[in-house]
Amino acid sequence: MGELPGRVAWETFCFLSTGRSPYDAGVKIGFLGGSFDPVHFGHLLAAQDAYEQHRLDRLILVPAAQAPLKLDEAKSSSADRLAMLREATVWDRRFEISDYELKKGGISYTIDSARHFRRIFPNDDLYWVIGGDQLPKLHLWKEIGELAKLVQFIFLERPGFPIKASQNIPGLRLLRCDGHLLAISSTELRERTRRNLSLDYFVPHKAIVYIRDKGLYRDPQ
Repeated sequence: MGELPGRVAWETFCFLSTGRSPYDAGVKIGFLGGSFDPVHFGHLLAAQDAYEQHRLDRLILVPAAQAPLKLDEAKSSSADRLAMLREATVWDRRFEISDYELKKGGISYTIDSARHFRRIFPNDDLYWVIGGDQLPKLHLWKEIGELAKLVQFIFLERPGFPIKASQNIPGLRLLRCDGHLLAISSTELRERTRRNLSLDYFVPHKAIVYIRDKGLYRDPQ
């Protein structure tokens, strides 16, 4: 796992880590966004399923500063959410982290991030990974018509439980992914922490240690 550097150093980073320039003939790059507050195995399984089933060359996790459709979701700081994500994935070289949205601040619109990554990866195929429950909401995403031109969408669906596709959006490219979807919510995990219940089997161990050491999601004393 590596954290994405600034654009100035990007060509050197790509050459040293992959032996190729970011401007070489395209590879397949997936992006998975979210608040990751905290990161849990549902997030990581979604990333792995998309990576494996669609044979992506890279998978980049993109923590949001503030999700546009969930304005009150994030409960811990950007620094803490980024640190938990690092702790959870530091061992896994398949996954990288971009702090672009966190550094940008404000509401994290996918169209802004897609434009940013398209500038960095002009010749690559870009895929935005979403849960199937987001399909009926895609028409609400900012500049969805323009976004559909920049990325393809991989949507995760539980086998045997088909999801109705979104409204007609010109140019929208949808790719289905059979996901090992887990019924885990970050809201539930924050509540479990508040009640002093275990996060084992929900959250990677190193992230659990970070939550405990930092006293995250606890009631103020």
